[in-house]
This record gives sequence, C-alpha cells and structure tokens, in this order.
Amino acid sequence: MKKRIRAAALLLAVVLVAGLLAGCGGSSEADHRQIIRIGHNQSTNHPTHIALVAFEEFIESKLGDKYNVEVFPSELLGSQNEMVQLTQTGAINFCVASNSLLETFSANYTLFNLPYLFASSEAYHASMDDENITGPIFESTKQAGFEAVTWLDAGTRNFYTVSTPIMSPADLRGLKIRVQQSPTNVQMMNLLGGSATPMGFGDVYTALQSKIIDGAENNEMALTDNGHGDVCKYYSYDMHQMIPDILIGNLAFLEGLSEEERAIFEEGFELVNQVQRGEWVTAVEKAKVRAAEEQGVQFLYPDTKPFQEACEPMHEAMLEQYPDLKPIYDAIQAYNEQYRTVS
Repeated sequence: MKKRIRAAALLLAVVLVAGLLAGCGGSSEADHRQIIRIGHNQSTNHPTHIALVAFEEFIESKLGDKYNVEVFPSELLGSQNEMVQLTQTGAINFCVASNSLLETFSANYTLFNLPYLFASSEAYHASMDDENITGPIFESTKQAGFEAVTWLDAGTRNFYTVSTPIMSPADLRGLKIRVQQSPTNVQMMNLLGGSATPMGFGDVYTALQSKIIDGAENNEMALTDNGHGDVCKYYSYDMHQMIPDILIGNLAFLEGLSEEERAIFEEGFELVNQVQRGEWVTAVEKAKVRAAEEQGVQFLYPDTKPFQEACEPMHEAMLEQYPDLKPIYDAIQAYNEQYRTVS
C-alpha cells in the first residue's frame, strides 16, 4: 500500500529539521564539504549507532575532502516516519527505518513482516545476505525517491507485558499490545487474540507507564536501552518475527555519486552491516543479564507452535495477494530447510 505524503505536513517537517540542523554545528564558511546527514531512533550506545559511526569514519577516511558525515541518533531529526519522508525529499541523505514502516511504501516489504517467516536466525541471516532475495525488495521504493542500501539485524521480536505472563495466544486476549505501524502487524495481533495498538516507538515507554497499553513486542534491547523493562516484568520468547531494520538512502544523492564514490559507499554500507551484526550479539547478551538482574524481568519460553498455527493463514493470504513474491518466499523456505534448528 502506497502512502501519500501530505505536502503541508512534510514542508513543516523540513522547516523544523532545517532549523535544528542549522544549530547542530554545521560546516564552517571555510568548509566547502557536502554534509551527509544520517538519522536513526536509537541511543548512542546501540549497535546501530556504533555501526553508523564506523560508516562516518570510513567515508571520511576515503572521501573526507568532499563529504562531512553527521550521524543524528535518538530521533533528533524526527520520528522514523518523518525521517523517511525527509530522506525522500533529500532534506537528509540516509535514515534507518523499520521494515514494517517501509511496508507502507512498497508492498514487497510485506514479505519480511510475515510472522514465522524464518525458521531460525541462521535462515534469517542467510536469506538477508542473498541479493536474489533482498534485491527486488530493496529496489522497490525507487519510485518513492529512496532505496535500501543495507539491512541491520534487529533480532527476534517477542511479547513483553507489564503484569500478564504470555505462555499461549490465549494469554493475549483482552490485552492492548503496541505493534509497529503496519497492516501486517495489526493482522498478526488480531489472529493471536490481542488488541493491536499501533504507535511510534518513541511513545511506547509513556504508554506502558501510564497503562494505556498492557505490553509491546520487540527485541531484548527495548527492555534496557529504552527502559521498557522498568515497567514490563515478563518477556516471552514466542519468537513471532525476525524483521530487519533497513538503512535507506535518498535516490537522487545515490545516483549523483560518481562510479568511484559509489563503490566506496557500497563498501561503507557493507561495513555498517558487519559492524552492527557483530555489536548486536554482544548487546543482546548484556541486555538479558541487565534486564534480569537490575530490572527484575522474567524471561519465559512458551511453546511457539500454537502461535505459529494461529498465524499460518497470513502466509497463504500474502502469497495469494502478491503472487510475484512467491519465488522470493520459496527461496527463503529453501534456507529454512537448510537451517531448520532454531538457535
């Protein structure tokens, strides 16, 4: 489903961000380098930020006489939705967006949002590293003014709640659960019996604290890095999704690079992927220890089969609605057979 951007709202966002950027230490009058702005919604100790800083250092080591890369964490440039719109217009050059958000720009991203698409993290990583799988999806937003340049590991998404342990889909009944802002995620929650409550990530902590919602679904880092474990005391490994975050770039900027520059940027994108994935493993291990020992979070391991069975109709419906995605879906199933064991 394509999302039309309201011109007035976008213009306002551009004006607001321009004002922010003007006060964020831009280049001096003597510095004629082009500023490359990258926005994301995580903190400065998150694997995504660490990887983007590595990208900044790499690009400036190779092309520092022409480009000055600046990374803006913690939604300094706006919400994810706003940053995607700003990347479309070229007000910023790159941003990190959730796959679920990109579903609203290209139906192809619906595939990666399917619950229980990947049988294991190994199958997930192998699929995402296969350009035959990711290529048609990453390029599908060119008509919207941007394209994906690499993927980032966001781990496994699981349910966490304030006061109700989730051991089966029945435990979700009557609970308001925050989901990402995508039709697929809303449908998933409906099938599982919960009440889907789409909202921006930055609003989740307050909503949990004020009991507007009963829980959310995300990876372990949300407990510690975003403080959700201070409120939610049960984290259930139902493992319903493995959804990548996506680094997207303004199409006009990317196509304006020389052949030599684009090759260097491509090397930088690969660096982002590798650094982020390496940092992710360590960060998740630390998050689990901290959540258990400092926040009092209980980690639960329910039988995932009832959750999978409840979501199975989504696979058939997706393939029926988007038959062009079936070859990609089948390629993922081949990796699932190869890496069947869940790690």
